[in-house]
Amino acid sequence: MKFSIITLFPEMFAPVLDTSMLWKAQEKNLVEFELINLREFGIGPRRQVDDTPYGGGDGMLMKPEPIFAAVEHAKKTNPDAKVILMTPKGTIWSQELARKFATEELAEEDFSRCTYCEKSSSLISYIVICPHYEGYDERILSLVDHQISIGKYILTGGELPAMIVIDSIVRLIPGVLGGETSAEIESFSDGDNLEYPQYTRPETFKDMKVPDVLLSGNHGAIAKWREQNSPKTS
Repeated sequence: MKFSIITLFPEMFAPVLDTSMLWKAQEKNLVEFELINLREFGIGPRRQVDDTPYGGGDGMLMKPEPIFAAVEHAKKTNPDAKVILMTPKGTIWSQELARKFATEELAEEDFSRCTYCEKSSSLISYIVICPHYEGYDERILSLVDHQISIGKYILTGGELPAMIVIDSIVRLIPGVLGGETSAEIESFSDGDNLEYPQYTRPETFKDMKVPDVLLSGNHGAIAKWREQNSPKTS
């Protein structure tokens, strides 16, 4: 899998992408990250990437030309890459979507809707656009395959949402997490479920004891207890 990330602040990503499971995924050659500085595609000697909105209003909008140029640059090496725009107008992100983006399932859905497409590569590739300022020129939507939101609130830019989406996808790539079933039993792995309570040593801590059933060795009883204690989100 490959992510080409278009951003005005590429320096924000290194501490996240080069840490923990995202770093391990790169070490295993399971994922590749490309940081594309949008400023390099800015217009004129000042590398302008924003301008005032037509019709008036506060703030600045991201201009279409730099974003088009950056996406075209990314697609030179990954022509089949799907473009993701981080925007509060988008579909609310979920574990179900993360699982689709992490597998061929999404690619198969896209392919099934196209009567003339030919599969050219097994590489799953995404181009992620991180907006800034007051928003973006609406014409960039002609480039976009998926508009994604991480919730009903506003941040200063698309970088943090992009990191969240990327992390949630990469950890589901087979071989990234340590245990074979790690991603299968966690919260939201089956719709709106939450993971059951878990305990480790010591058996008793500050007069709080591990439930007896978990110490019993009775795997049937343990499975039943875990099922009964896996709440659903409201």
